[in-house]
Amino acid sequence: MNNDAPLITVWFFVGVLLLCYGVLIFAGSWYYAANPPAEPVVLANLHIGVWWGLLLVAVGGIYTWKFRPKRAI
Repeated sequence: MNNDAPLITVWFFVGVLLLCYGVLIFAGSWYYAANPPAEPVVLANLHIGVWWGLLLVAVGGIYTWKFRPKRAI
């Protein structure tokens, strides 16, 4: 059984998942940073969700790019 189709690694899907989660966390945190609640939590001025979302987008982008499926020539 000889299959010449390129294999897709699990790390590609991990990268896509991290990228999606990063975009969702960043968008939600950006909304709450622009529209703060009446009673903010302690250390809300750090906007950790924005930074965490950007980190996940960066890591997910790297994984998605590095482990993307190659086209067979």
